Amino acid sequence: MKQIAEGLRFPEGPIAMADGSILLVEIERQTLSRVLPDGTVTVVADCGGGPNGAAIGPDGAVYICNNGGFNWRSVEGMLLPGVQATDYRGGSIQRVDLASGAVTTLYTEAEGWPLKGPNDIVFDRHGGFYFTDLGKGREQELDRGAIYYAKTDGSSVVAVARPLITPNGVGLSPAEDRLYFAETMTGRVRYWDLESPGVIKTAGHQLASTAGAPSVLLGTVPGDGRVDSLAIDSEGNVCVATLGTGAVTAFSPQGELRAIVPVPGDPMVTNVCFGGPDLRTAYITASAFGTLQAHEWHCPGHPLNFLNT
Repeated sequence: MKQIAEGLRFPEGPIAMADGSILLVEIERQTLSRVLPDGTVTVVADCGGGPNGAAIGPDGAVYICNNGGFNWRSVEGMLLPGVQATDYRGGSIQRVDLASGAVTTLYTEAEGWPLKGPNDIVFDRHGGFYFTDLGKGREQELDRGAIYYAKTDGSSVVAVARPLITPNGVGLSPAEDRLYFAETMTGRVRYWDLESPGVIKTAGHQLASTAGAPSVLLGTVPGDGRVDSLAIDSEGNVCVATLGTGAVTAFSPQGELRAIVPVPGDPMVTNVCFGGPDLRTAYITASAFGTLQAHEWHCPGHPLNFLNT
């Protein structure tokens, strides 16, 4: 494990760029930032609220899930998110122009439901994107979440499935015939088979309270770990950042536990993405102590749509 940068304010949403830099969000700082190979950090855009998941879209802009912000606390030197921010005004999907840093808001609601805590995002080859809304936690309440499918022009956002319990990371199989998501509080990775973009196979199910069919369990991380964001490698393994135990846990498409890669010194391992010339470098955000780490993976990562690495 090699440390690339330190001093980040709860980093998440890494994107490995072709020039060797890593774009990521700093949730507590409320920014989209760029980390250069020498560890230098610069601010690309001020997003406000709580920028969380991030992905490059077909127009080259960065699309951000903004969770609306947290109250923060420090525990034994760790920066940790708490309940819904005191100045919370709702969640949103934002677009950031990389050339100018201009931030525009695409969505603040879906099908009449306000977005509460958008968390993670992935684009399909058609140019649409899936995103999770984990919801927000308050002192005595926890929202139920959802997964949505949206267009980049702001014209359409529809529910793939709801209600869900803390949906977090989201990813597509290499063939884009399966949609994976991480269920944070249970430590589980689940999936649906896809019928078409934004539509899951119902397999005869039609539930009045849910758009689609029940998800299928892929695997549960060992011990008392919880799961955050995820990435897919070229073998189709689902590589999920694991909270509590501080690791990246990999499951095969058949649900076999393939690997547990510890990230020493930080229990809040939140995101992983693949980059480098051959996509064999796993870039990992270790968020409680604010570092970006790099680890050589056993195989290349699966290339993301619209991102030339």
